[in-house]
Amino acid sequence: MKYNVTVNGKKFEVEVEKVTESKDRAKSPTKYAAVAPVEPAKTSYSAASSDEETVNSPMPGTITSIKVTEGQKVQKGQVLFILEAMKMENEIIAPRDAVVSKIVVTSGKPVKTGDALILLK
Repeated sequence: MKYNVTVNGKKFEVEVEKVTESKDRAKSPTKYAAVAPVEPAKTSYSAASSDEETVNSPMPGTITSIKVTEGQKVQKGQVLFILEAMKMENEIIAPRDAVVSKIVVTSGKPVKTGDALILLK
């Protein structure tokens, strides 16, 4: 089946093929892509106690701004940091209502995916 699709004001013609499930998937590996399990990012800061939660960097980049201080109460959705990645500013937000226990990073420093940014309790 052919369809016309408009994306950002540009029109594209796409062709879609109906696929039916086959009982014989093992004999035709080229038809199906293998799905690799994705593991969550590991916490790289081991000083978190059982009542603390570590907020990790979701991507590599540079911390350009720290919007909170240690001891400050934060609300779910509040901006904690600005992380610049690939020339874009990304807001790192609080996952829940909490108190900032420890800020692990400093402004201007690069971080990797999974690096600890802050401890909340």
